[in-house]
Amino acid sequence: MTGITEDEVLHRIENNVSWITLNRPEAMNAVTWDQRERVIALLAEASADPAVRAVVVTATGKGFCAGADLRGGPAAGGERVAGDVARMIRLGAQRLITAVLDCEKPVLAAVNGTAAGIGAHLALACDLVIAAEPARFIEVFVRRGLVPDGGGAYLLPRLVGPQKAKELMFFGDAVPAAEAERLGLVNRVVAAEELEATARAWAERLAQGPTRALAMTKQLVNASLDGDRAASLTAEATAQEINMTTADANEGVASFVERRTPKYLGR
Repeated sequence: MTGITEDEVLHRIENNVSWITLNRPEAMNAVTWDQRERVIALLAEASADPAVRAVVVTATGKGFCAGADLRGGPAAGGERVAGDVARMIRLGAQRLITAVLDCEKPVLAAVNGTAAGIGAHLALACDLVIAAEPARFIEVFVRRGLVPDGGGAYLLPRLVGPQKAKELMFFGDAVPAAEAERLGLVNRVVAAEELEATARAWAERLAQGPTRALAMTKQLVNASLDGDRAASLTAEATAQEINMTTADANEGVASFVERRTPKYLGR
């Protein structure tokens, strides 16, 4: 990793939860190239680590993520040619968003403040979103004369429908946390001082669940929005077939028969 200091992305594993914290509060956590690569790597590690059973993405200060900070990336070197921008988006913002969508553990966003541009998409790509009351979501691209990137035109219509998605993207107005909850962009809004505790409670509850079943449930839900009914039902049946080979599925069935609380181990 070049150019990043350890304190720009804080990381800890606690009670089977991987906490990923953007830590450039002076820049409202506008994410740099190096930070992005670190977050992608931590999400990949979470998928592969049996000790990690849920992930929280959050930030310090007043901003969750103010968008992309393009400083500190690989030197462009020379005149821009056709294909450069598309490649930058594909290898950059889109990789960050797909890393969240494809993570094999539930990913929860704890949005402490402004989430703008790619920062908004980072939050909305997560499986669950908890927002502090001061948080705002801004599709800032139109203000800069840009097309929304980082999966925005994919994510938003699936959350709020095409008409509302266009409104948010055409005008670029800030959406306060309470309105975001009403629209279905976030699951819950809490007081700022309650954000971390609420995120911890949700994440640790997820971390005590049947991890592989949750991973396949996430995959099924995400894929269902892109395919037809027959493909979705086939994928569901296949997922359950695979899931029934896990220890947690056997424990879940046994605990039901034996009328006791299941104890899931994440495998």
